Amino acid sequence: MLATSPESSTPSVNEEKETKPVVILTLGMAGSGKTCFMQRINAWLHAKNKNPYVVNLDPAVLEIPYPANIDIRDSVKYKEVMRQYQLGPNGGIITSLNLFATKFDQVLEILEKKTDVDFILVDTPGQIEVFTWSASGTIISDAIARSYPTVIAYVMDTVRCTNPVTFMSNMMYACSIMYKTRLPLVVVMNKIDVVDNSYAVDWMKDFETFHEALDAHPSYSSNLSRSMSLVLDEFYKDLRTVGMSAVTGQGCTDFFKTVSSAVEEYYDDYVPYLEDLRATIERRKQEQMEKQMKKLKVDKGEEVLLDDNAVDLTDDKISTSSNLPPSFTNYHDDSDHDSDDVEEKYEESAAAEESFARFLRKK
Repeated sequence: MLATSPESSTPSVNEEKETKPVVILTLGMAGSGKTCFMQRINAWLHAKNKNPYVVNLDPAVLEIPYPANIDIRDSVKYKEVMRQYQLGPNGGIITSLNLFATKFDQVLEILEKKTDVDFILVDTPGQIEVFTWSASGTIISDAIARSYPTVIAYVMDTVRCTNPVTFMSNMMYACSIMYKTRLPLVVVMNKIDVVDNSYAVDWMKDFETFHEALDAHPSYSSNLSRSMSLVLDEFYKDLRTVGMSAVTGQGCTDFFKTVSSAVEEYYDDYVPYLEDLRATIERRKQEQMEKQMKKLKVDKGEEVLLDDNAVDLTDDKISTSSNLPPSFTNYHDDSDHDSDDVEEKYEESAAAEESFARFLRKK
């Protein structure tokens, strides 16, 4: 029987691309249409004979227009959390997410057992800051991204974003989410059945056009938006955008084509970053372990560390490291009386201890 090497037993990147489902993590401001977007892509995948697995992480929603395979409301009662801990709406959502995050390893175990899943769709709370900037939201998103290829779908309301200041607020949030998570991001310009998203695309391509729109809406925050448009000009170059209508289904095909290219970015950029992060953590653990071992030897009297020089008292001799300065090395080679003094002190100390032990025995 031929022995297989460790490299052959671990799945390759190409095998992971074929076997692992893609996670679409849906984020967006309140009222942008995240839930309707989830319902639409779920229905579109079923129509294309794809098997989605839906996870709802919004504990405060009353009803959802799609069947959820995993629902946070089945585990955590939002109103009961508010009553028990005397919290407001946002505090109740954060606490519910915190409680759910403590058991999220069980969710990952359930997902690992699903071998016939093509996409994992994750819906998040309506208050975007509750999930994006909370500890539980970070734990959940990182746990998912380390296990599956993950793409963030940032849903934007094109009707509200006709105001250039609101548009800039959405772009700032999308930028902060992308750099915080380091995951590939797709900006979904929702509700194009009401307002076409071409104006937003023009604003992203030409900041002068955006400045003209700001001049038509003078306000105190317009000056900030004008300055930020220059800063975000580099951000727009690599940003993926797609126009879509969650009501009519227009743009679904383009969205999943964009998701496919974003998955390639996940394997090209995020996976190497993740491997470097794991190597750094492992190296720090090893360094910490070595420090603890050295401290343990010092406490046991086996070894005394003086900078880079190790003095070993167990063998009654001195061993110096090889990276000593040349002047010190030469001096040590030429003069042996220093080592003799140390040996004499050690012998005197041992004799004193033996004499004291004899004294105690006589007593």
